[in-house]
Amino acid sequence: MKVTVDRNICIGNASCIGVAPETFQLDEEGKAVVLNPSGNDDQTILAAAKACPVLAISLEDENTNEKLWP
Repeated sequence: MKVTVDRNICIGNASCIGVAPETFQLDEEGKAVVLNPSGNDDQTILAAAKACPVLAISLEDENTNEKLWP
């Protein structure tokens, strides 16, 4: 799964880190970044993306490029 964070939208809420700490972290600007796209299982990463209050996290199928979230 391809995991991206739109830094222009991210507000640094860190809800993604609370759900999937092996995948996301906050950088020096206090915005989420992808630490390891396979750090957590796909369902956990999806839950983390859904937890983002501003929908800054996008998920795509790496094989088909189908958008999985949002």
